[in-house]
Amino acid sequence: MSESELRLGAARRRAILMILGAAGAFAAAAAMVKALDGAVPLAQVVLGRNLFAIPALVPVLLAAGGWRALRTKYPMGHVWRCMFGLGGMFGAFYGYQHLPLALVSALGFTMPLFLTLLSVPLLGERVGPRRLGAVLVGFGGVLLMVRPWQGEMLGGMPAMAAVVGAALAWALAMISIRKLGERGESGPSIVLWFAIGSAMVSGALALPGWVWPTGTQWLLLVGTGLISALAQVLMTEAYRRGEPSLIAPFEYSGIVWTTALGGLLWGELPDGWDFAGIAVLVGAGLYIWHREVRLGLRR
Repeated sequence: MSESELRLGAARRRAILMILGAAGAFAAAAAMVKALDGAVPLAQVVLGRNLFAIPALVPVLLAAGGWRALRTKYPMGHVWRCMFGLGGMFGAFYGYQHLPLALVSALGFTMPLFLTLLSVPLLGERVGPRRLGAVLVGFGGVLLMVRPWQGEMLGGMPAMAAVVGAALAWALAMISIRKLGERGESGPSIVLWFAIGSAMVSGALALPGWVWPTGTQWLLLVGTGLISALAQVLMTEAYRRGEPSLIAPFEYSGIVWTTALGGLLWGELPDGWDFAGIAVLVGAGLYIWHREVRLGLRR
């Protein structure tokens, strides 16, 4: 094996480890939000996640050239990205407060399904019958987890609807990020403007009903922001160092992390229906990813 092949293999292994670490960090941040148990208003939790992420992102800003990296020719693009991202964050955090971690994580993986559907009207892409079929199968997996035919599940319907709505918002955020990238906006600009804009909006929403957190709650809020920023950096570096076609499937390791944390900290163990729904949803997502890779190789 040549030296270049050895370097490539090492880079791929590092990228995979980074994406696994990012998934674990996101799961840890989710657990911190759940640990707050609704004692801190949702807007304050979102504020903490964004505000305390900014210091951790300063090295990214400096590496990108300082404040010049925040210059933008498309401010409205960042506004839309911020609004969609905030919608996703509010919905997901609401879910963390009311649902098992693993269920929220699994429902969050409906995002690629929404992204596939939205790419047709918003990006002008073509979706063939196989990918459309995979989307329908994936939503079938959601039904297995939601189980609307079981009366005892009705109490969790608002939270599950919020999480699925959050996945839709994240899909719209991904499309807005793609459009910004196509217009020449840099990655650091997109990440930092989102953190700054989200902190400003969530701060304005948090002030009217402000509840002063306890010391432990402050630690959880700060930890949520710092760990989320670490996860973002790890994910960015993973995709910078490795091919997306190689590392994207490892994002699904997030379900393993959240299942483990939910079981250890709150005794949350998915039942048979949940496992079946997760398997169907993940399988559909992996099939869509596989089709994307194959089509990309043919272009």
